[in-house]
Amino acid sequence: QVQLVESGGGLVQAGGSLRLSCAASGHPFRTYSMGWFRRTPSKEREFVAAILWSNNSTYYAESVKGRFTISGDSTKSTVHLQMTNLKPEDTAVYYCANRSPYESDFRSWGRGTQVIVSS
Repeated sequence: QVQLVESGGGLVQAGGSLRLSCAASGHPFRTYSMGWFRRTPSKEREFVAAILWSNNSTYYAESVKGRFTISGDSTKSTVHLQMTNLKPEDTAVYYCANRSPYESDFRSWGRGTQVIVSS
């Protein structure tokens, strides 16, 4: 069974930075793409960023483009999200997700890490 564990969340002032990390474990672990999503109490879970391992293509939500950077290493089963110029509206629980080569969508999820951006 695949397990994803996020870390790096916390409290930061607006304009500050945080780096989230996600480590995957379990056998067998197969990954086609990994990504980050977030959820606030008032919103549905929303896509933040993803990386496609075959060519290291990255994808971002419009709201975070230019501020967030996704990176990682598929051989180490890790993915990171560098967040800069954080805004209060980035406050959310951030979830790591994995899509295996056999799935059409992200099906494995971490428990999330809280990010709070104060104004």
